[in-house]
Amino acid sequence: MGIFGKIFKGPEIDQGRSEDSKKKMRALFNNVVPEGDKYQVLAAYSEDTRRFNYGLVHGSKSTFTSLIIGWKEEDPTVVVVPTVPDLSGCGDAEICRREEIKKAYRMKYPTDAFIIYPNSRKYLSISVFDWLEDDKLFIYVDQEAEMNAFAEFFKNSYATK
Repeated sequence: MGIFGKIFKGPEIDQGRSEDSKKKMRALFNNVVPEGDKYQVLAAYSEDTRRFNYGLVHGSKSTFTSLIIGWKEEDPTVVVVPTVPDLSGCGDAEICRREEIKKAYRMKYPTDAFIIYPNSRKYLSISVFDWLEDDKLFIYVDQEAEMNAFAEFFKNSYATK
């Protein structure tokens, strides 16, 4: 997490603001996902890195996308909803059902991301966090328990590598 933001724990986190963000995430998710209440949700981000090796040498060419991730254990499904860090709106949901996934694994470097290949031409990179300092790029939310639950779900339901 070091290159993406500084993780804070304890009294630095405004729990009221974090709970407001969780309520907004839930409302947005439920608005675009059928039966959204059946899913657990957490904040995440995806990094689109143009020519990654070149970027390491000559400066980052990264763009970040904030995401709301939903998951269901009873029929292992992950739903990805793009949003903005202030949770003022969101895009369309992309539903990834276990039986439709071509490949999925957890990448350890350069970022601790969950990678899903819904088909042979595309992949989704999902990075979760317990809280990151820059709330202009990342959703302000304290979610260590949710982060750990999603990691366990992904490992048990999706990981193929």
